[in-house]
Amino acid sequence: MLRFRTAAILCSIGILLGAVISGAGPAETLGKLAAIDSLREAAIASASAGLTVFLMTRRGLPVSTSQAVVGALIGWNIANNLETDLAVVSKIVSTWILCPILAALLAAGLLPITGFAIRRARLHLLQQDAATRWALIAAGILGAYSLGANNIANVMGPFAHSIDFETFSFAGLLTLSPLQQLFLLGALAIALGVFTYSRQVMMTVGKDLFELSPVAGWVVVMAHSIVLFIFTSKALSEWVAGAGLPAIPLVPVSSSQAVIGAVIGIGLIRGRHGIRWRVLGGIGLGWLITPLASAVVCYLGLLLLRQI
Repeated sequence: MLRFRTAAILCSIGILLGAVISGAGPAETLGKLAAIDSLREAAIASASAGLTVFLMTRRGLPVSTSQAVVGALIGWNIANNLETDLAVVSKIVSTWILCPILAALLAAGLLPITGFAIRRARLHLLQQDAATRWALIAAGILGAYSLGANNIANVMGPFAHSIDFETFSFAGLLTLSPLQQLFLLGALAIALGVFTYSRQVMMTVGKDLFELSPVAGWVVVMAHSIVLFIFTSKALSEWVAGAGLPAIPLVPVSSSQAVIGAVIGIGLIRGRHGIRWRVLGGIGLGWLITPLASAVVCYLGLLLLRQI
């Protein structure tokens, strides 16, 4: 429905806005897992996670950057003989399990509702095509915003305690805090990754795992966006806590797990025989390997750095 370049541009804009405006909440949780005050060691942790994700991405697997970063931070704790806060780890891991399940349930519920709304609208083919295209654009921007807000902690979280910019102000119209400047740099790096290495992963999720119609694609993106928003919004977490319910953890959840959970939800409601279980098994194996590999790479990288 969209050219790759158009999708990449819209994605990059949404990521930049989400990271700068709403990225602080999940970053606080990662800061509790490991507070790296050395710029060199923060770079090693970040590079370890980045290398792990890069290698998996080259194979077309939509692995979790969140898992890679958490693995690297635990590797840093081990290398420095520091105790890892298991309460924080359990909170993060629980969202890894909940994220795809919640996305699958949302997608399975949204799909029949969306189909009913389309039938009631009684659009002819060209009108439906145009409406679907604009709906995909809006959902894509919303999804990219949620991605930037939630996952920027993965990119720049390790540097939050080791880099401190001065507050930036432009003509009294735009003011960026030190953390927002850090997130802006990270968002630019994500945008570069979208334009360079994301096409193959897009094909794995959008075609290889389960054939998606444009409407089903819209449902997947909306379910993904809602899940990421739930684990990002401070206002929503405070409202839930104020209602006497357990506060929603503000953690960097896996956007890839949310998308794949939504795709599986649609696949199950349409008939599970359309799901390519071998592809899903390869993706699941990547999710298991990612945090372990990232922790090992970070640990070895720190040992090498100290020897040098």
